[in-house]
Amino acid sequence: MRTMGLSLGLVLLCLLCTGAEDLGAVELDMSKIAGKWYITAMATDSESYLQKKDQLKMAMTSIEVLGDGDLNVSFAIPTPGQCMRLVSIYKPTGVLGQYYSSDRGYKTAQVVDTDGKTYAVVFATRVKDGKTLHALRLYSKTREVSPRMAVLFRKLARQRSFTNDMIVMLPTQDECSLDEV
Repeated sequence: MRTMGLSLGLVLLCLLCTGAEDLGAVELDMSKIAGKWYITAMATDSESYLQKKDQLKMAMTSIEVLGDGDLNVSFAIPTPGQCMRLVSIYKPTGVLGQYYSSDRGYKTAQVVDTDGKTYAVVFATRVKDGKTLHALRLYSKTREVSPRMAVLFRKLARQRSFTNDMIVMLPTQDECSLDEV
């Protein structure tokens, strides 16, 4: 029940924050969010990411819904010369549908749009060195991004005040995955 509330709450929070009535709230069984995803696009206001955005590549993530409603999220992120693997536990914030993690700095995440099967758009914040950074990520069950999804992602990013210079469609890569241990 908590898992279903997660998605619905996240979508509703996004609608309130963006005023984007055309996004439409979707009731989602969180078991559909569970599993392996590719992070295929990103928009961010982080200067360090923007400085190296031409070097960024597609990352992978795995989401597991835990019995207590927490989310166990694993990432495989390609960086120059290595594959960085991270695991974080995201817990409900008390605001319906919003989750946080205090691993490696305070972070929040909320799903702002999804079809519950093939894609999810996640808005994340992170506090680093006293500054709040924002990112919008396109999660896909496949490595390919359809033209329709690219347009939708860019639209959602602009609704959140990201400029075209802050948006990047991430190229595929084979050197870093969750399957490698």
